[in-house]
Amino acid sequence: MFAIKAARAFTCRPGIARIEGAYHGAYDWAETGQAVSPAMWNDPPQSLAVPAYRGMPPSVGEEVTVIRFNDIADLERRIAAAAPSLACILIDPMPSRAGLIAPEPSFFAAVEAIAKQYGILIVADEVLNLRQSYLGASARYGLHPDLIAAGKIIGGGFPVGAIGGRKEVMRVFASDSGKPLLPQGGTFSANPVSMVAGRVAMEAMTDGAFASLESLGDRIRAGLRREIERHGAAFSVTGAASLFRIHPKGKQPTDFREAYLAPGEAELMGRLSRHFLNCGILLPNGAAACLSTAMTTADGDAVISAFADFLSILEATPTEAGM
Repeated sequence: MFAIKAARAFTCRPGIARIEGAYHGAYDWAETGQAVSPAMWNDPPQSLAVPAYRGMPPSVGEEVTVIRFNDIADLERRIAAAAPSLACILIDPMPSRAGLIAPEPSFFAAVEAIAKQYGILIVADEVLNLRQSYLGASARYGLHPDLIAAGKIIGGGFPVGAIGGRKEVMRVFASDSGKPLLPQGGTFSANPVSMVAGRVAMEAMTDGAFASLESLGDRIRAGLRREIERHGAAFSVTGAASLFRIHPKGKQPTDFREAYLAPGEAELMGRLSRHFLNCGILLPNGAAACLSTAMTTADGDAVISAFADFLSILEATPTEAGM
């Protein structure tokens, strides 16, 4: 929310562009375009600024441009049309709820080129994906944002959020010359327990810790794919570093629309999550699964084993599973 506000204060523009289906928190402009479904898709496939909840002011949608991930033609067309009013392009380097799909290098290059062309800021939402490397996800994929929003892992398990960015942009929060261009505060700001826990957690997140997490993630993703191949199952796996997501689709999705779950697929993933829970593993339904430094190789093998068991159950009951 405050990253978007900072971009507005810096550019004096109200609008934002965001990726279709991605999640960016509970702020009207960040949510718009998140709750889309096949019934709302146009032909040609233009993304819509769909309200996230009943009663959302219609004017919000007028200030939000929704673009498709990894689609350069859509990006250039939609941004060019809305450029005079756009403060920022809000982007998660690997959108979790939109499929946990890796970005194409050419897409991020196009994002940077068009942002520079029209004087639009790039805001990277790394609340989840900061965990992808010691330098975060933007650095991993070659994106150079003007602002980065962080949270979750920098709090050591406690609630926390933070914004960083280019000095000239962050000056909108400065109060050394009087009232800031963007006042910032709130009930949960500067919580001392979160600050202490976060500092301890980040001190523990060394290059070696990130390398260990990535190694475990590679092991799990490879193991899941191996079981899919062994069983000839219509599943695929996406993700990177300490993140993975299982899709009930034989072909790995390349964008949100391909990752969208049909009713039967959603039911199957619900069954998968319940099976994992019965095995003592909490697997998020329709989002990224996150590894932690407390996990061992044995924990990773348990994830692979639970998935293999589920695939065996499906093979034994093909009609009931819809396979």
